[in-house]
Amino acid sequence: MARGINKVILVGTVGKDPEMKYMPSGDAMANISVATNESWKDRNTGEKKESTEWHRVVFFRQLADIVGKYVRKGQQIYIEGSLKTRSWEKDGQKHYATEIVASDMQMLGGNKSDGMNSGSYESAPQRSAPSNNGGDYGSGRNPPAAPAGNTSSRDFEDFDDDIPF
Repeated sequence: MARGINKVILVGTVGKDPEMKYMPSGDAMANISVATNESWKDRNTGEKKESTEWHRVVFFRQLADIVGKYVRKGQQIYIEGSLKTRSWEKDGQKHYATEIVASDMQMLGGNKSDGMNSGSYESAPQRSAPSNNGGDYGSGRNPPAAPAGNTSSRDFEDFDDDIPF
């Protein structure tokens, strides 16, 4: 049997400030709506058409904390994740909602007035206990800064990679 792929990539505009919730375990959860727009020219009339699609996006744990602190309405955002459909019953009616469960997020653009730079954040792998080994950069923390000192162009020349272009 073939394996399926459940991967979503969105680049859009945040529709409202994040809605923060906390699970009984204390883990954070953030919900946002993201709008994506497309425009085209109608072949028959030559008229310009536009369509907006709204997407529900949910973030968990550290990524949710980051979204709650830094993401605001109107920002451009890049999101990677997967589709998840959940269901519930209310008043005897079955309801469904399809959401994007985010695993990676990057704020695009940056607001010059608050000094905040764009940043990329990924969900940290599930762990039983927090690690302080300093090597987990995918959890929203930035890698340590390079030590200050004598840097020369020789460092760049020593860089060796196998990229074919």
